[in-house]
Amino acid sequence: MHPREAQSSGADCSPDIDWERTLGRLDERGFALIHHVLTRRSCEALATLYGDQRQFRSRIDMSRYAFGRGEYKYFKYPLPALVQQLRSLIYPRVAPLANQWRERLGIEQPPYPKNLSDFIEQCHRAGQQRPTPLLLKYGPGDFNCLHQDLYGDIFFPFQVTFFLSRRGKDFAGGEFVIAEQQPRRQSRIEVLAPDQGDAVILSVDHRPVRGARGYYRAHLRHGVSTVRSGARYTLGIIFHDAK
Repeated sequence: MHPREAQSSGADCSPDIDWERTLGRLDERGFALIHHVLTRRSCEALATLYGDQRQFRSRIDMSRYAFGRGEYKYFKYPLPALVQQLRSLIYPRVAPLANQWRERLGIEQPPYPKNLSDFIEQCHRAGQQRPTPLLLKYGPGDFNCLHQDLYGDIFFPFQVTFFLSRRGKDFAGGEFVIAEQQPRRQSRIEVLAPDQGDAVILSVDHRPVRGARGYYRAHLRHGVSTVRSGARYTLGIIFHDAK
């Protein structure tokens, strides 16, 4: 999918992600790296939004809350056109797998709706009405501790990170880190080095793993290693809203 320069209502979205392969990888490991999702122009336009305070509802200094070092800002509604488009287009692609995971783990809750708007309505009825898509900014020495992005009782099991800066040119370091913890096992760590325009779809909380007696939960957390130099921007797309 290339949301080519999709900052306007005339956005050109070419659905050329290999979704069968991507969903297979996501199902197998709890994350999937996808290359060349956004153009350079779209990445730069999104990163530029960070300086426009009118776009955001709040700013978080990560060091203040011991989340790491760096900062991020949550968008307010209405979301920028490309952010809304990415959120709306990706959700129905991954919702069927979200429901498969729900069934495998025996989670007693209604199925996730087919469309994002219906799911957001569920969030709002439960008092989760604050938008969660965000822009993150890292400079030299900044990092993000391993964490999960859960904002209330209702949450969607997947989220997406889009990488807006050029590795090796705009910044160095700042690898994307994923840690998986299975019961009675040491944590498994994956270190990814996505470049500008790439995206990672990953589990928000846990994934089902088949065992001898059925499925069990493997918990995942993600973070960012220390940025050695430059400026690193990312866009986070979380599908559930916050309390």
